[in-house]
Amino acid sequence: MAALSHKHDVFQAIADPTRRKLLRLLADKEMPVTVISGHFPISRTAVSKHLRILADAGLVKERKVGRETRYRLEPTPLLELKEWLSFYERFWDNKMAMLKHYVENGEGHIVDDGEDQ
Repeated sequence: MAALSHKHDVFQAIADPTRRKLLRLLADKEMPVTVISGHFPISRTAVSKHLRILADAGLVKERKVGRETRYRLEPTPLLELKEWLSFYERFWDNKMAMLKHYVENGEGHIVDDGEDQ
């Protein structure tokens, strides 16, 4: 039996709002944890734990520069999320088309296709 992996998947990693903010912060440039932690109202240790989860999911890369570790965004694993979401875009596209038709034609009601929300 193969050993279980302790790595986090992309969906687990981005589930936390702090980690999503970390990804956004690291999108523009590489930063050390000391600078990163200055952007959050939590301890440096807590920021490091969040960064570890993101690194385990492959969403951030780290490199040593002297005594500090710098982190940067690695967007490639986000393709999995993009592909998953693209499947559901067709549902939103349909709803937006219905709304556009309603707004442009000024009709008093939208025809319900019987689907539950």
